[in-house]
Amino acid sequence: MATIYVDTVAHEVEDDQNLLHVCLSLGFDLPYFCWHPAMGSVGACRQCMVKQFRDENDTRGRLVIACMTPATDGTRISIEDPEAREFRAGVIEWLMLNHPHDCPVCDEGGECHLQDMTVMTGHDYRRFRFKKRTYPNQYLGPFINHEMNRCIQCYRCVRFYRDYAGGRDFDVFAAHDHVYFGRHADGVLENEFSGNLVEVCPTGVFTDKTLKRHYTRKWDLQTAPSVCVHCSVGCNTIPGERYGMLRRIRNRYNSEVNGYFLCDRGRYGYEFVNSERRIRSPLVAGVSEPAGRDGSGRPGRAGSENVLPSLAALPSGDARVIGIGSPRASLEANFALRTLVGPEQFYQGMSEAESHLIAAVLEILRNGPARSPSLHDVERADAVFVLGEDVTNVAPMLALALRQAARRQPMRAAAPLKIPLWDDAAVRELIQNEKGPFFIAAPYGTRLDDVATKTSYAAPDDLARLGFAVAWELGAGKPPRTRLADEIRSAAGGLAERLGAEPPEMGGVPDEV
Repeated sequence: MATIYVDTVAHEVEDDQNLLHVCLSLGFDLPYFCWHPAMGSVGACRQCMVKQFRDENDTRGRLVIACMTPATDGTRISIEDPEAREFRAGVIEWLMLNHPHDCPVCDEGGECHLQDMTVMTGHDYRRFRFKKRTYPNQYLGPFINHEMNRCIQCYRCVRFYRDYAGGRDFDVFAAHDHVYFGRHADGVLENEFSGNLVEVCPTGVFTDKTLKRHYTRKWDLQTAPSVCVHCSVGCNTIPGERYGMLRRIRNRYNSEVNGYFLCDRGRYGYEFVNSERRIRSPLVAGVSEPAGRDGSGRPGRAGSENVLPSLAALPSGDARVIGIGSPRASLEANFALRTLVGPEQFYQGMSEAESHLIAAVLEILRNGPARSPSLHDVERADAVFVLGEDVTNVAPMLALALRQAARRQPMRAAAPLKIPLWDDAAVRELIQNEKGPFFIAAPYGTRLDDVATKTSYAAPDDLARLGFAVAWELGAGKPPRTRLADEIRSAAGGLAERLGAEPPEMGGVPDEV
């Protein structure tokens, strides 16, 4: 811990973070744009300027960028210093020179970070009376709308898409007053996490095109905390609804699961909820109602007030009743149906082989040495071995966590050089394209091959043998029942050696940026 003085008041703070991070943690209103808690600092916007003093006798001080200055013991800064406030107001003014005054019609209106920071700095009058700089917009696919004229050049978008999520079809072009963020040509963004551009952008450059189709202002939405249903990771979300229609899904921060981000499947895969073909009321044979199909005995729609008494009476009658659950339904709904019809009459809605496989996995997780790590644990892994799985297609957010694990071990080189991990540009310049121990063995190429230190492609049977051999080499399994090919045995030995190696000391590297 360190003691810093903010406007002459002492505060105990973490000593491995920058001044902006700790000031925001302490509850101070300090405007910023380019800094992001998951991606660190680059000092691109200059908006978080404060005045730093050498000691208690220094009355002049000097202006420093808070996000690029470490919070060391004895640091003295002033947020409310008139010179610092004037500088921050000037930054907002020059950022707004070319920004269009379209807040009333901008999709970001009402939850725009630029709006908040402009109000915070007190800027309310434009002195610039000349022609504004304009840009052409691009088509980026069915999910994201592009309005480049609103850009303030904070570099958040390209830092997330290219550096954090591994995208290769989005970049920054040109220089000076003509900096442009987009693709080399119109086209659909290919990365599985492109929807996060909507949230990381502090203005309205990237907006949700699916919300635009049934647009409503953010303050008119009814929201509630929820969990994504599209894979087993369980990312935390905030769905927004109005007039009985689901309008959008946004990320809900959870440090142990999805953090600040969400995959495109979880963000945009909600339209089925609004489908007219969705069954919204029970189908009962023999029901003839205006909403039913006909009176020929085929299933018709009935209200819950007619169905619930009949369902409650079924187990006590002479009829043999079965219940068919679904892995797509909630755990609570499946359990309620199982309780109604009894365990012997309940079918899980999956094949017997898949059911046995899941039971075996549950048994291992309950009683075996394996522990199910959180995504935060995955990001901190010292070595990674992916066996026979295309993680990006099965669990996209797990793949994003694995990408961070691949770059974590090379980042250890920053500690001896006294480069803090939140100094993102310096760290990336240091590690370049270095990768941590990351091994993939799969039947075909995957979307994570670009961050792997070694990839191997083989038939499923050979992959299974490799997995058993690695487990045996690590001392966690039985000797292989069949003689292994020399290539598999050699690969298993090398993998086990790297996976079982003692992790090097972190050297003061924190778990998070």
